[in-house]
Parts: sequence; structure tokens; C-alpha cells
Amino acid sequence: MKRLVGILLILAAPLVFGTAFAAETLNGAGSTFAYPIYSAWAYAYGKVTGVQLNYQSIGSGGGIQQITNKTVAFGASDAPLPPAELAKKHFLQFPTVIGGVVPVVNIPGIRAGQMKLDGATLSGIYLGEIRSWNDPRIKALNPGLNLPNHAITTIHRSEGSGTTAIFTTYLGAVSPAWKAKVGAGTAVKWPVGLGAKGSEGVANYVNRVPYSIGYVEFAYILQEKMAYALMKNKAGLYVSPTFQSFKDAAAKADFSPAKDFYLWLVNAPGKTSWPIAGGTFILLSKDLPQSNRKVVKFFDWSYKNGDPAAEKLAYVPLPLVLKNKIRAYWKKAGIY
Repeated sequence: MKRLVGILLILAAPLVFGTAFAAETLNGAGSTFAYPIYSAWAYAYGKVTGVQLNYQSIGSGGGIQQITNKTVAFGASDAPLPPAELAKKHFLQFPTVIGGVVPVVNIPGIRAGQMKLDGATLSGIYLGEIRSWNDPRIKALNPGLNLPNHAITTIHRSEGSGTTAIFTTYLGAVSPAWKAKVGAGTAVKWPVGLGAKGSEGVANYVNRVPYSIGYVEFAYILQEKMAYALMKNKAGLYVSPTFQSFKDAAAKADFSPAKDFYLWLVNAPGKTSWPIAGGTFILLSKDLPQSNRKVVKFFDWSYKNGDPAAEKLAYVPLPLVLKNKIRAYWKKAGIY
């Protein structure tokens, strides 16, 4: 985790400390899922324009709260808000990139990609019904692995989190038991396990606690070289978390401006689709048109120039046709 934090602090340093000499600063808060790519975009944008981005990676729930209170120019959430809620809050919403949420494990002797899981088993682990790594249900999926007779420690996000919303929405889609007992949302009542703040906290916990399992966005796995699990997708095939499998999950996504781009991507069809995928979204208050124009300039620049950085961090850039739909949405709102 220290390596990722160090890299992002290098990127983020001008975001936080550049205000002393910058002519303009944008303030945003929310998603930890999107923090790596927003940091990379902001660093590049600041070098070109002199505009600095002060982004607080506090979780989607915090981002929604801060834009509701109008203490930031934009909120960032991986849990899209439905049109009725957006209308009630007087918000605009649009996606920026698509990524994947990935189960990660710390089991001595088990390397990245060696363990296989499916939705029912993952749900059973987080429900506390599967308590040991050598449980017959896990062994049935992994006949070639030497699984230890050791208790499982589950790690989850402790604060309101869009990553949690994607993860629990997936579990609810594949497990009737999860849907009935826990449900989905940015914050849920976890049956078992330990909470950690932010994706950074979950990754750090999993790295430090043997025999644990958690869930993080793929950028953290890349930087920390964490041991991830393969997942069984809707087509019944085991897939690895990769840029391509996230892209395949998003291939048939129909983000509609008429619905303020509200869409979940979990359990997507396709033989090579990663099953726990989702978009990350920006929330703007319609009551802040001047700051909205500045925010839109940043994301428009990022749409035009930021795809290589997104791909490097294993986020899927939005297709051009969707970017143009978003630009039309901004124009209709009078902020582009």
C-alpha cells in the first residue's frame, strides 16, 4: 500500500499544495475508486492550464454529502443516483470511466489468479456462512489448491462507499440470500468482518492480515501486486480482472442522457465479461452554474486527453459516442 500512496501523493502534491501559486482551484470529493485516475488527470491538467484540483478521497457517501452541502464544486460517486433522486437534489450526473471491483485474498502460498470464486461462494463468505478456507464449497471450486483449515477474516469498507455499492449490488444480483438478508447500497449492515476506511484501508488490511479477503478497485491491485481471485461470470466462465474484461463488461452498456446516465454494470453478459464492474460518476449541483462550467472544462479536457492514463491504470475510457452524449447533456444544462 505504501507504494500506491507514495505514487498518488506525488501526483496529488500539486493538487493540495499548489493553491499558493495557482490562479484557480477546483474542489471535489468522494470516490476512492476514481482517485487514481482523477489524480493522474489533475496532474496533467494542472501542468497545461495552471488550474489545480483539490480532491478529497473520502468515499462516495462523503462525496454525495459534500455536494449536497455545496462545500465542493463536484461530488464523485460510484453508486449512480436514480433520476428521481437527482431531481429532488437538483443534481446533474455523468460518468467518467468504467472499472472493476475485485476480490483480493491474503492466503499464504496462494498467488494472484490461483483461487476461483463464484457469486454464491463469495456471498456465503461475506454472510459468515462459509467460515474456513477449506470449506467444501471453496474446495469444490479449487480442487488443485492446498487450502488451509484456517478461519476467514472478511474486510469491508467502513464508510459510505460506491465501491461497496457495486460489490453489494453484484452480490444481490447473484445471491437471493444476500439480497434478502443484507441488500445493496453505499453502506450496509455487514453480518461479519472488519471495516476499513477507503480502498486504501481495505488493501492495507488485507495485506497485513493473513487469511483475509477484501474487495478493491483494480488500480490498487496493480500497484500493490495483490493476490486477486478469478470470478465466475454470468456466462459460467472464470475470468481474470483485466482492462479487456472490464471493457467487455461495458460493451453493451446503454448510458442514457434521458435517465441522467443511471446504469449498473454488474453481472454483465458475455463470455469474457468481468462480473463486478461499474462506472464512476460526477455529481454537480444545478445551483452552482459558474463552478459547473469550470468542472466541465476539466472533464472535457480529460475526455480528450486522458484515455492513455486511464488505460494504464486499467480503467476503461468512455467511447466517443458516449462522451458526445455527455457533452450534449452539459450543453442542454447550459454549462458547456
